[in-house]
Amino acid sequence: MNEPTQEEIGSYTAEAGKAAWNVPGIDASTPRREIRTVGVIGAGTMGGGISMNFATAGFDVTIVETKQEALDRGLSVVHANYQRSADKGRFPQDEVDTRMARFDGKLSIEALADCDLVIEAVFEDMELKRKIFTELDRVMKPGAILATNTSALDIDEIAGMTKRPEDVIGLHFFSPANVMKLLEIVRAEKTADDVVATCMDLAKTINKIAVLVGVCPGFVGNRILFARQKQANKLVYQGVMPWDVDAALNAFGFRMGPFQMSDLAGLDIGWSKGAKTANPIRDALCEMDRRGQKTKAGYYDYDDARTPIPSDVTAKIIHDITGAEPSTMAQDEIIEICIYPMINEAVKILEENKAQRPSDIDVVWLNGYGWPADKGGPMFYGDMVGAQAVLDRMEKLAADDPEFAPAETLKKLAAEGGKFTDIDTGGLKTDKGA
Repeated sequence: MNEPTQEEIGSYTAEAGKAAWNVPGIDASTPRREIRTVGVIGAGTMGGGISMNFATAGFDVTIVETKQEALDRGLSVVHANYQRSADKGRFPQDEVDTRMARFDGKLSIEALADCDLVIEAVFEDMELKRKIFTELDRVMKPGAILATNTSALDIDEIAGMTKRPEDVIGLHFFSPANVMKLLEIVRAEKTADDVVATCMDLAKTINKIAVLVGVCPGFVGNRILFARQKQANKLVYQGVMPWDVDAALNAFGFRMGPFQMSDLAGLDIGWSKGAKTANPIRDALCEMDRRGQKTKAGYYDYDDARTPIPSDVTAKIIHDITGAEPSTMAQDEIIEICIYPMINEAVKILEENKAQRPSDIDVVWLNGYGWPADKGGPMFYGDMVGAQAVLDRMEKLAADDPEFAPAETLKKLAAEGGKFTDIDTGGLKTDKGA
């Protein structure tokens, strides 16, 4: 493995962070749209967190819910978050009231009509989002930016519900949105240059690290995460216990492994009672009311301090569903099986022109997913281990599942000794005919 110095890693990540702000084809002379008032649809965890970014930066925010109870609950959570920060001395006590005065809670989408920017932050349900954007197209003033916070859905389809697709963009905040620094700005096929430029500037104003990406399932960050999760699940079906997978990824440098992360987020996201999904182990855990940290049981058992404890109940469920006997695997092999497909998926994203440059992918993973800083990001780490090592592992995984076939560019890098961080496939393109 090529072991770079901390200085080299620091220099690379600093340059990567600077480069992410540079959007080829959009220069400083591109006119920006004026954003003074912001609307947010949904006062839940995401909507409330997104709203806080704007109120904190001095914007007036209209937040819309369907029921008064949900609106009151959402605004009380926002108030509690601000109060907690003031109690910790992060800003004066009277600033809590100043920030809360910027919120205007409403129960009708019509209340957003005069906002300069509206961000939809409802459940990941395409039909619901289609309906909302049909309404927004009807009520919003000309020139308003219409944004969706979707984390994986097709924004071209959402934009297609409007007569103004050039005004539609993805603003994918990460949870908790008032804390996490990353903002994936998703350029759809018809998004106008001035909308992209305005949103990139706005990201700086609300103190986010923005990366411009294209439309594909999961965009950049989650698409790579899905590849890791699929391999982690495959290991469990081979008898490797979830806590052994997590321990290997903890050793790699992630604060949380895939199953620790699932328990924190809640296993019942996208699940309902009696549902049969593509993950029967998760389904079985949820049916037993093992839904993660919030129920003190998920893949792990939890004590009062929320310490994750390997669970005999989960081990039995895994055995009953998979039929696999518990097995052990070296941590280095688990790391390769989970991490190398992430590198391969990142290469495919570049081949499909869904990211501007390799370093942007590293910025996404460093700032949105807790990628260990000493490993620079998936592309940088690919150069540390070398393309041939990644190719060898992907060929083994592809023999079991063609979905993990090595990217053509990966094969080329291995043959020619090229670097992942030097890949240039032409940057971000949104024209589907291109």
